[in-house]
Formats: sequence, C-alpha cells, structure tokens
Amino acid sequence: MYRVTIEDLEQETREKLVIDIRSKADFEKETYPGAIHIFWEEFDSHIDEIPKDKPVYLVCYTGLRSDEIAERWNKQGYELYSLDGGFYSWRRVKLLQFMKEEDNREQRQKDVERSIVKKFRKEIWRKFTKAVNEYELIQDGDRIAVCISGGKDSMLMAKLFQELLRHGQKNFEAVFLVMNPGYNEINYQTIQDNARLLGVPITVFESQIFDIVASDVESPCYLCARMRRGHLYNKAKELGCNKIALGHHFDDVIETILMGMLYGAQIQTMMPKLHSTNFEGMELIRPLYLIREEDIIHWMNYNDLQFIQCACRFTEHCATCGGTEKGSKRAEIKELIRELRKKSPYIEKNIFRSVENVNLSTVIAYKENGVKHHFLENYDD
Repeated sequence: MYRVTIEDLEQETREKLVIDIRSKADFEKETYPGAIHIFWEEFDSHIDEIPKDKPVYLVCYTGLRSDEIAERWNKQGYELYSLDGGFYSWRRVKLLQFMKEEDNREQRQKDVERSIVKKFRKEIWRKFTKAVNEYELIQDGDRIAVCISGGKDSMLMAKLFQELLRHGQKNFEAVFLVMNPGYNEINYQTIQDNARLLGVPITVFESQIFDIVASDVESPCYLCARMRRGHLYNKAKELGCNKIALGHHFDDVIETILMGMLYGAQIQTMMPKLHSTNFEGMELIRPLYLIREEDIIHWMNYNDLQFIQCACRFTEHCATCGGTEKGSKRAEIKELIRELRKKSPYIEKNIFRSVENVNLSTVIAYKENGVKHHFLENYDD
C-alpha cells in the first residue's frame, strides 16, 4: 500500500528520502525535518533523480497530490509512499505533542495574546479598536457570535474579541461559533486543536451544506456562501445573539470594490456592518475591516501558527497546490492590485477611500433604496 501514516514515516528504520512537493514558499517557511523540495507539477521531470534503492516519502498539503504521484510511479518500480493527511498531519502531531505539556501551552497562549497588544499593537490592535469605534460595531448589551471558519482571519478575530473583553470598556458578550459544514477530518481536527492551543472556547454545530450544494454544478460557491450565512444567523439567534462577526479584512474590501467595477459594472463596497434582511433584529459586523492581510500573515508567522487554508470540499484538490483561489476573479484582482502597488504605495488606500468620497453631483446615475436616480432629474434646477 503506497499510503502511510506519520507514525509509519517516523518508525522507518531504513535510509529514506522525504520530498516536500508543496510550493517553494511553503517549503521554505516550514517542512518535515530533512526533506528536500520538488514541486508536484515538476516531479515527473525530476524522476531520474529519484532513487529506486530506498523508500521515498512524499509530503503535499493534504495527501491528494502525493497519492496520485505515488500510485503512478510505484508501477514503474519506485518505492514511493504518500503521507496520509500530508503536511497538516505532521503539523497536527507536533501540535498535540506540544499541547501535552500544559505549562508550555499556557505560555504559548500568553505569548500569542501579548503579541497582539505589544508587537502588533499599531498594525492590528489599534486598527481593530478603531473599526469598532469608528463604525460603532459594538453597543452595550450586545451578544455577538464570533464566527470562526478555522482560517487565519477568523482565528485572529477571536483572539481580538477576547482581548477586548479582557481590556475593553464595552459591556458585551461573545460566543465563539464554529459551523462544521462537512469538513474533512484533518481540517476539522485542526480547527479544534488550534482553538485549544489559543484558548478559544468554541461552540460547534453541524450542518450538511457541502452535501447539499454538491449537486449545484453551476454556482456551488454562491449557494454555499448564502447557506453558510443563513445557518450562522440562525444558530446565533438560537444562542441569544443579536450580531454575527465575520473575518473580512481591508484587502477583502478593496478587492470587492474593484471586482464590482471591473466585472459587475457597479460601484459598491463591502460594508463594515449590515442589518440582516432575513433575520429580524440580527446584524453582521466586520471588525477586521481596517486590518491588512499582510499584517495578519505576519502575526501568524511570528507566532508559528498554522491554520487551514481552504476547507471547501470543491477546492481541496486545488488547495493541495497551495492556491485555493487560483484562476478565480478574486485572484486576478489580487494580482492587479499587487502590480499597481509597485507603481504607487498609495493605491490601496485610495481604492478604499474612493467609496468614502463619492460626489453625487458628478455621477451619471445612482441607486438609493433600490430606486435609480439620474443626473438629468435635477440638471436644470
């Protein structure tokens, strides 16, 4: 059998070779001890470098790519093995080993919390509190469902809410809500392990959204997003919450603005808060609204944290090559903004501020409460 567990790899007594087939950037950030790098797309062209006289263990993100390669080349006389669960299975073993030492876990949690209010005070903490105050995201008496998907953004948001509850002046409550829409076992366990490591008391509820949208071949992402939002609202309301908090950040906002203009022929933005139209009395807030994604990544790497990248069943295969948005319109917009940034460091802030400085007297038409208005209506007044 070409698929092996992390225990099989660790117990191998023969001389072995471990090859990390993830992206170069992820390999350089962290890899299995002693592993070499060959990107999965280039593996076949390097097959002459693979020895036939020793076992070779392949490590990808989740095990999908390594399964394919091992199965293909084992038929050609190579002894290739695919690490079941990939790199994340090894990270999970490391995390569990670390968490066995309770004192270390508590210290790690304190270090993460200290980094938010000390090292990343300007980039993260102040921008979080600024968004809360400037957009009036939290009022006294609120009970907020902090929605955690398991990625870097939502996990940071959870820690920020904990710090606000610990140090802030707001009289509110928070429930740290995780919905399992059908995650695979590795992703689900990773979310639980990280919550335990970071000291976030999560409330988990199950749904079958991935199974339901599997039949929608045309727009599963759109349907999935709507259903996830609805399930979160419903569960939050059931728990006595009047708001849900999502982890959209500054980069999500400016990408949405450009996507609307270039692909939707409209000027609109991702709002910092919204009243729900389907759940009376419920509101959506985005407390990371002013925080840059690069600062979130810096915080994650500084604390040596590893979160799931993409938990969607339909993009897991894409996620194994490191780019969950590869080929999407949002990926195109990200690249466009990166190119524009090379020409001016003010591009991103200007995109963000453009929807704060709309001059209606210089706009051909606009909509208000669903009603379209044209400049000719008042042109002669």
